[in-house]
Amino acid sequence: MTTHSKIRRTEWGAALVLIAVLACCGCGAASTSAAPVPADTTNAHANANSAGGEYVPHFREADDVARFLSGLPSRPGSAFAALEDTEIWKDHRGKLDESWKRAETDFVGGMRAFGEGTVKQGTGANLPLFYPFGGPDALTAVLFFPQSPEYVLVALEPPGTLPTAAQIQKKKDLPLFLGAIRESMASVLGRSFFVTRQMDKEFRGQLADGLMVPILSLLVRTDHHILGLRLVRVDEEGHVVAWPADDATDAKFKNKGVEIEFQGANAAPQRLYYFSVNLDDKHLERNRGFEAYVKVQGQVKTLLKATSYMTHHPEFSIIRNEILAQSEAVLQDDSGIPYKFFDPAVWQVRLFGEYERPYGSFRWLEQPELRQAYQSPGVEKLPFRIGYGFHRVPSNLLLARRLTTAARVQAANK
Repeated sequence: MTTHSKIRRTEWGAALVLIAVLACCGCGAASTSAAPVPADTTNAHANANSAGGEYVPHFREADDVARFLSGLPSRPGSAFAALEDTEIWKDHRGKLDESWKRAETDFVGGMRAFGEGTVKQGTGANLPLFYPFGGPDALTAVLFFPQSPEYVLVALEPPGTLPTAAQIQKKKDLPLFLGAIRESMASVLGRSFFVTRQMDKEFRGQLADGLMVPILSLLVRTDHHILGLRLVRVDEEGHVVAWPADDATDAKFKNKGVEIEFQGANAAPQRLYYFSVNLDDKHLERNRGFEAYVKVQGQVKTLLKATSYMTHHPEFSIIRNEILAQSEAVLQDDSGIPYKFFDPAVWQVRLFGEYERPYGSFRWLEQPELRQAYQSPGVEKLPFRIGYGFHRVPSNLLLARRLTTAARVQAANK
């Protein structure tokens, strides 16, 4: 959930979007010297990549790092075992456990129930999830769409690299470091998003070199096991290809990302892709590779939350039109695609919560059509707060599902 282009520069200070400062694990020298993820060539259980026929190497370091920083006990053989015996980490774990316990009864628990109930019942097959402007928000993605076989998150920040246990152990003031992580996690659990300008500053070198670790941390805290990952990019033909370690900092490549394979309890392995891509029209028109990649996904489900109202503007018309053309279902708050674009002859729309004009500096983007729709019968309750103005203005969600051909014909003949 990041901002782009002209709008990004003019509204940067007021735009609130999701970051995960959990990525403090890349602080200082550790983040700049961390090597790209190595392939574990001894692992015979790496699974074939269904999109490209390649493999995601399985190795434990990604899971170990994420569990340590997220306050979860390590699995046997972790390089963090000694640090976990310290009072510093035990205090860290206790405080994070308490934060997640509180969130489970409100924000996280409400999102999980909504995803497993309303979203699952109100959408079709288990299609890939497309989450443009999503940043590192694996939390919302997996809670709302837990059955998706594949998640594609897109934002501006780089994917980053994975720090090692040795780098984290060298930190001179571990209590302050872990305290900063707790404070950041309390922010995401308390209001569902982070401040955009913090993400731009902290995930471009000050604290970390990208979004890889915050994504991993949110996955393990939602009861997933990280099986492995690899650096990837989308080539000029729209294929996901490995991003060689010796090219990890090569500026000539577009569409850099990370591919993560993870698994929940009693579930098949799933994939999450994060790509660093500018989604405004000017950049997409010159990015044939990513345009091809989006099209080859075929039918998807789309999630839009705290987008800084990007798709309300004409300079984001390409990505808006692609979402409307390829989505079987769209779940969004009012910062997503304007309500007027959901043609009732094509979409069945359900509204949840309450709608007021956008919060803060976005108030001028009020939607008269959406306000009128919320004054009609049939609006459903939303049992949790989410999005901009969290705890200050009411929250809203829209769930649109594409009508089948038969349903569209029947509606047209009425």
